[in-house]
Amino acid sequence: MRVRPASLKVRALQWLAQREHSPQELRRKLLRLLPQGSADEGGADGYPAPKADATSDVSPLSAEAEVDALLAWLTAQGYLSTDRFVESRINARQSRFGNLHIRHELRQHGLQLDAPARQALQASEAQRALAVWQRKFGQAAQDARQRLQQLRFLAGRGFSADVARRVVAAAGATAAQTDELTGLDDPDDAQSD
Repeated sequence: MRVRPASLKVRALQWLAQREHSPQELRRKLLRLLPQGSADEGGADGYPAPKADATSDVSPLSAEAEVDALLAWLTAQGYLSTDRFVESRINARQSRFGNLHIRHELRQHGLQLDAPARQALQASEAQRALAVWQRKFGQAAQDARQRLQQLRFLAGRGFSADVARRVVAAAGATAAQTDELTGLDDPDDAQSD
């Protein structure tokens, strides 16, 4: 038998003090604190709905209503903010991931990017992809297999195919220009010296 926490509000404030949460995520966590029903009884969000047991005076409907009321209070008081959550998620992810990954993660929380944030991410995606590529690879691909590996890596990080192609091509073009400037356009010529 699970013991009901002394206060859902205290627990919610503790979680929000640690980091920003989306309303959907916080609701799911709070419902898990309440007495649970059997695994085959699903709630509206896909998680088991709270169920009152013989020792609890909380019905599933009143538990959900209590959590929803708490979320409304947290939002009204400014403790829970979808804008802050989106901003914190973007700041935490933009140095390692592309726009597709960030948008997908926000969709999992039931949120979307607003137009200015979407434009800012779009404008910086090529620079971010180049920085990620440099940290991982640092040098141009030597053959088609390595180019594909680099493209797959950037695509796996959520960068668009177009941006990934431009980054890998620019790295190859830069390497070719450097080789021309140093007289090393053919590696076989360099080894024969």
